[in-house]
Amino acid sequence: MWGTRNGGDGVDCLACGRTVERSAAREYDKEGDRWSRRGKDFEYLCKTCHRELCHQPRDELEGLLLDIERDRPRGQREFLRRYNELVEDRYGSLEERGR
Repeated sequence: MWGTRNGGDGVDCLACGRTVERSAAREYDKEGDRWSRRGKDFEYLCKTCHRELCHQPRDELEGLLLDIERDRPRGQREFLRRYNELVEDRYGSLEERGR
């Protein structure tokens, strides 16, 4: 009812599965916008796993992945082929962008 004496409830890290205190975790929002809180349930990462993440912007990534899943790729090879195809269609090739 009152939480633990040391200040919080335990949460499970979605990457490694360890249970850590809430104060020792970072919120993870798959949409990449943890500041927009309305109607969301957050998952958590322990600080170690959070540091290992790529912290580059991922705007439009969720939509891209959903578009690929709608095509029902069969296996990893087809998924990656479709991913590369969509990325080049939407953003151009790396060569075109000048890397």
